[in-house]
Amino acid sequence: MLHYGMTFDKHSVDQLRKIYLLKKKEIVARLREFEQYWTDKNDEEIFTELSFCILTPQSRAKFCWEAITALRDNDLLLKGNVDRIREKLHCVRFHNKKARYLVDARRLFIKDGRILIKPLIGKFADVHERREWLVKNIKGLGYKEASHFLRNLGFGKYIAILDRHILRNLKHLGVIEKIPQSMGRNKYLEIEKKMAEFAKGIGIPLSHLDPLLWYKETGEIFK
Repeated sequence: MLHYGMTFDKHSVDQLRKIYLLKKKEIVARLREFEQYWTDKNDEEIFTELSFCILTPQSRAKFCWEAITALRDNDLLLKGNVDRIREKLHCVRFHNKKARYLVDARRLFIKDGRILIKPLIGKFADVHERREWLVKNIKGLGYKEASHFLRNLGFGKYIAILDRHILRNLKHLGVIEKIPQSMGRNKYLEIEKKMAEFAKGIGIPLSHLDPLLWYKETGEIFK
């Protein structure tokens, strides 16, 4: 039962549970893929995932992944300069800034000519500490994008990706009263906590609720 003082739309919650029953196996399978990513992938592949998340703000995920694939296939993601990278980002909003962000992120993890990202990220035992480090040290990566990146590495059990699709559904469900105009650290953590409490109250793990709401909004389970 839900006890924390907000009015929830019972019909919407019931509908969400029905969708969950239909999509649970697919969600579990996708999350297992994410859990294998950290173990199975090398540093360059982990950096590719980070680069994808840097591109995603205010851009469609599929377009961002297509841009990352083009950069990777043309050997630009790890070696290209800002101008060469920018040429491949025209389908991504704010491509000038994001080209610089990718180069800056690459410099952060380069050591002796190689990308070494797993040792830096892996030193944090707590996912929230790991997220704080990412937000503090990587330009263009906010809490949403850092959460997205960590979820895609299999560290999403206790964090949420609060994008516009998720926020819209949280408002519809009555978890939040309104969608905030801006999302600083305190507001992000406040809504994330409410979402976690809501997930616990309806018996759906937080890590499952995120892709479930994404599916409800978009009709697919993607990255």
